[in-house]
Amino acid sequence: MTLDRDTLVLRLGLMSDLLGDLESIGGVDVALLRSDRITRHAVERILTQLVEFAVSINSHVAASVPGTYRESFIAAADAGFISAELAERLAPSAGLRNILTHEYVEVDLDLVAVAVQTATVDYRAYVGSVAQALQNR
Repeated sequence: MTLDRDTLVLRLGLMSDLLGDLESIGGVDVALLRSDRITRHAVERILTQLVEFAVSINSHVAASVPGTYRESFIAAADAGFISAELAERLAPSAGLRNILTHEYVEVDLDLVAVAVQTATVDYRAYVGSVAQALQNR
């Protein structure tokens, strides 16, 4: 497998920037998301972008083309770029991305607030894991 390291490093950097932006917002809860629509839109966009960049990376490093966004995390784990545990924690973010992107159901702001907390931990771990795997190859 030939990796385009420059593209992967660029995407990891963009993910790190997005995580920094998310962290700079501070404590995100339902009350904030309801009262500040600009913050809500920013948070939703950041969450969807994190998933988009991760899926792009996952598809690049996977030995085979994953069928769904969710499956791409498992494929990245199978390729040794993230742990199976991290893949299992991140896979549900694909579903939230679909809800936020397509708006085919009413957005549950409780779910979004929890996703912010999860994203700051799990996507940081993702960025670190993929970066480490790239160094080791």
